[in-house]
Amino acid sequence: MVRPIRTDVVVVGGGPVGMLLAAELGGYGVDTWVLEQEAATSERPKATTLHARTTQSLARRGYVPAPDASSAAGTVSSPFHFAGLPGLHISAPAAEPEPVLKRVQADLERLFEGRARSRGVRVLREHRMTELRQEPDGVRVVAEGPHGTSVYEAAYVVGADGARSSVREQAGMLCDTFPATVSAMMGLVRLDDSGALQAGWHRTPRGWVVAKDASGEGMHIRTLNFAQTHTDRGLPLALDELRRETSQIMGREIGMSAPRWLSRFSDYARLARRYRDGRLLLVGDAAHVHFPIGGQGLSTGLLDALNLAWKLASTVRGTASGSLLDSYDAERRPAAERVIDNVRAQVSLMHPEARLDSLRSLFQGLLAEDRGGAHLGAMISAQDTVLPARSASSSSWEGRFLHNIALTTRSGPTDVITLLREGRMLLLLFGADCCEQHEKAAQEWAHLLRVVRAEPVASVPCSALLVRPDGYIAWASDGGSLDETLSAYLAGPAQGDVRPVR
Repeated sequence: MVRPIRTDVVVVGGGPVGMLLAAELGGYGVDTWVLEQEAATSERPKATTLHARTTQSLARRGYVPAPDASSAAGTVSSPFHFAGLPGLHISAPAAEPEPVLKRVQADLERLFEGRARSRGVRVLREHRMTELRQEPDGVRVVAEGPHGTSVYEAAYVVGADGARSSVREQAGMLCDTFPATVSAMMGLVRLDDSGALQAGWHRTPRGWVVAKDASGEGMHIRTLNFAQTHTDRGLPLALDELRRETSQIMGREIGMSAPRWLSRFSDYARLARRYRDGRLLLVGDAAHVHFPIGGQGLSTGLLDALNLAWKLASTVRGTASGSLLDSYDAERRPAAERVIDNVRAQVSLMHPEARLDSLRSLFQGLLAEDRGGAHLGAMISAQDTVLPARSASSSSWEGRFLHNIALTTRSGPTDVITLLREGRMLLLLFGADCCEQHEKAAQEWAHLLRVVRAEPVASVPCSALLVRPDGYIAWASDGGSLDETLSAYLAGPAQGDVRPVR
């Protein structure tokens, strides 16, 4: 009989989303195990784009660098696209990381795994979950590994195990689905004639070919065919089929050889109807899948992990309010729904039919306009996200993201990013007005809060702000009671602390 291992959290799936979640939980001192089927990080070409809200959130947790807020002014922009149409620019404050950060997914996974291991997380590779059973006081997980069967009794289990999530399937968590309307192929190849296909987005009356130079390894090719959908997306893809598809769309023969990483995909989309079922939770592709246009998939999954980590850690440690963990679903599921909606809109706009040329021209004009382009850029980069209010009498600031601003405190100059790297909720008190009142109200939760007095800032016309560990504003002094807001997030006086381990 296998003796079970008791732990706080088991994360099933060790891709970048699962590893980030585990690293964050480990930083909060939560006993965490990761079960990952693969023996090592996959070098298969996957996502390479991190959008603005994701880089901003990662900077607050110390994973990516950010400029010094005291020396950065104005905004910066990065060129991008919408439905393959050029001209979109994604902007962000200059005191934040660059709006579009190119980072290979495998490198991110290694970064997060290294951080997780350094914080005491046990990462078990070549371990496949075979059984999952939720019980009143925990979850029993059975896994098969190189040395046999292992059993875990966890307080919570998080499915970070991708589109074919075993956690989601075994838990019976229902999903809304959107059937495929197009078929797509991808692969890394060497072109017989290097000049036959230039890097970039190629639209023809027959579909799309997106070609990206793979730095000496060949050309990474993706095709998009609107004439049909795959009868079986799981069938292996042969080089000759990718060659024929590419040649047919381009209208000329495109010779290729030395294939790697060939696969099929489509615009099939799926969204779990709920991200939490008791002690089971979903993150990343286990919760939502969509066509990869716009590079939003990885960013959405990483934001899931950052939203969930501090809430789950607080719940495990007994310092969270009873409803805090439920807010994960309430905040992140609508975000994924918005992504699926904008992706489906982009796929429709990409249809090569000539009758859509006027619509594409209209969007091209919108991209050239400040207001139209800004709206689409904020949507793609998730910078338009406003979280639902949890306060009875909310401020207009509540639910908005607090951008990095320079602050002058009693301890010297600092900024928002630096203060949030401690990982606790942050109460910022500006000037003397009402500060004593707010500081007194926060005393009951002093072991869970960081309270910082700072000189007034012109861009913040409030005497106080309560900022969550993920950078979103939970309360502002022009809203309701600070006591009520703190009660909505935190338990009363407790023995433990969720201060991250560094």
